[in-house]
Amino acid sequence: MIELNGISKEYGQTKALDDLNLTIKEGKVFGFLGHNGAGKSTTIKSLVSIIEPTAGEIIVDQQKLTEHRLQIKEKIGYVPDTPDLFLQLTAAEYWDLMAAAFSLEETQKETQLKKFTELFDMAEHQDETIGSFSHGMRQKTIIIGALLSDPAIWILDEPIQGLDPQAAYDLKQMMRAHADAGKTVIFSTHDLATAQQLCDELAILKKGKLIYNGTVTALLAQSPNESLESIYLEMTGKSSNTEAEGDDG
Repeated sequence: MIELNGISKEYGQTKALDDLNLTIKEGKVFGFLGHNGAGKSTTIKSLVSIIEPTAGEIIVDQQKLTEHRLQIKEKIGYVPDTPDLFLQLTAAEYWDLMAAAFSLEETQKETQLKKFTELFDMAEHQDETIGSFSHGMRQKTIIIGALLSDPAIWILDEPIQGLDPQAAYDLKQMMRAHADAGKTVIFSTHDLATAQQLCDELAILKKGKLIYNGTVTALLAQSPNESLESIYLEMTGKSSNTEAEGDDG
């Protein structure tokens, strides 16, 4: 279980997160929704120790992140919001780097690589540089690296973006299976259809504040005659009319 207790993050006078309180249980797919700048990536980067919150406490499996950072990081597979990393390395070199970081045995690494490279059609591209890949191929490379160690907690920041339909379908199936096995999947998305399809629970953020936490079913029940898209836009202060008038937010 993951607990975020009073998490805030300030950049000068700007509050990227404002007193965020959440509990994320095992066996769930947990989704973050919100417009750009709502605080989704800040929350995720706080969970994976890229960002240090200004205030509050993160607890993973009853351990404080500030006191057990290395042990907690070993449980996490993280996919960042951009795949433009280590562009000078080949895919194989990047996967070797990730395997070494998690102290994987060679047999485990090879077994995992065979499974994922075949699934994502990357087996024939292992010796090509990441910089030569399309966005979608870079995304697949980073996803494979994140999942090599079979981590209990998957934290994925916009993981579907840029993937081809088959790869997106396969990743969503994997996310569902991982949660069904009693483990944890946390991801952010702008795709409401994906959120509705996958999420057991949602957190909707607006300007750093939590404005909804619960199931998609409960959210839809609040306005039975409206779509998830309409409900979401109303909650986040946008509407289809304002967007049609050219409000780019």
